[in-house]
Amino acid sequence: MRASPVPALAGGTLLAIAVILTALNLRSAVTSVAPLLGDMQQDLAVSAAWAGVLTTLPVLCFAAAGLAAPRLATYLGLGRAISCSLVMITVGLAVRTLDGPALVLGASLVACAGIALVNVLIPVVIKGSFPAKIGLMTGIYTAALQGGAAIGSALTPGLEQPLGGWRPALAIWAALAVTALVVWVLAARRHGATWVQAQVSETRRSLLRNRLAWTVTLFFGSQSFMAYIVMGWLPQVFIDAGVPKLQAGIIVGMSALIGVPIALVIAPLAARKRSQSAWIVGLSTVGVIGAVGAMAAPASHPLIWSIAIGVGQSVFALALTVIALRTKTTGETVQLSGMAQGFGYLIASAGPLFFGLLHELTHRWTASWILFLAVCTVQIVTGALAGRNRYV
Repeated sequence: MRASPVPALAGGTLLAIAVILTALNLRSAVTSVAPLLGDMQQDLAVSAAWAGVLTTLPVLCFAAAGLAAPRLATYLGLGRAISCSLVMITVGLAVRTLDGPALVLGASLVACAGIALVNVLIPVVIKGSFPAKIGLMTGIYTAALQGGAAIGSALTPGLEQPLGGWRPALAIWAALAVTALVVWVLAARRHGATWVQAQVSETRRSLLRNRLAWTVTLFFGSQSFMAYIVMGWLPQVFIDAGVPKLQAGIIVGMSALIGVPIALVIAPLAARKRSQSAWIVGLSTVGVIGAVGAMAAPASHPLIWSIAIGVGQSVFALALTVIALRTKTTGETVQLSGMAQGFGYLIASAGPLFFGLLHELTHRWTASWILFLAVCTVQIVTGALAGRNRYV
């Protein structure tokens, strides 16, 4: 018999602020690198293969650490696990700019592992502490994620010259992580005991043979596959088409920024419906239009293509929402979040690698975009199935 869920605390303003500040760090660490990738390659005298590893590394970390997150949260407690993760993010972002190519990769590994853990655990915080406002808080959390991605892509190129190079332009993002850490520690003190109780008080069952759990995982994986292509390569696609570097960074930042109002509006609306499938299919279709435009004529209307792609990528808010809505208890949310993000990011890790590899083999971006569109189709199908009103 399924154990009854532990009564959840009302979230509270401080916890909501902590969630927002934490979310701001989870994409800016990745998107801040993409506009400076060419300068980093030149300064560090590294190959395109090294750049490919750097752009793929975050997703590989997200997969490995995502699978480990439920065990770590059970061992340390949810609040402490997220605190430790924020420490890892802070240290990684600060240290990755201090030396050569090996340290850049090593410190990025540390930061991305911390990001991966938080990725899995924040939806559990939302489920446990805001049970009556899952859609709203998921929308706010996703909006902060998208906002952080936009800020990282748009501001970092402009910081490079005033601060004296790509190193200080990237290192400055560690200050945001410190801020999030301080506020999170203060907020977690009020909720830690209830989070731990919610995780250990239920009878666990494996979701590895659950068809719906795998559907949610494939939906999350295909969405992330494309998201990290966009974050890692879209600026370079526009730059190769003749768009100035600073303008390309701002344009791609807009693709992330457009997801903010969509997440704030669509996620709460969709969460109140029995099914989220129509929203998922609709948003994904707009993304397909943007990808086709970027493939066929990237320099003609790059802002339009970027915004359309951003609308498609905003389905991420619904990917997180269905993780919470397809489970009945906080413990199941821990399991499904870990499975969907662990295996999902493992799928996504192939995105930036193969997108760049196809370009290197063909010296064009067409084959890369065909791959992108194929995965869009997978997202639409699995998203429509994952959005139906069922439970794992």
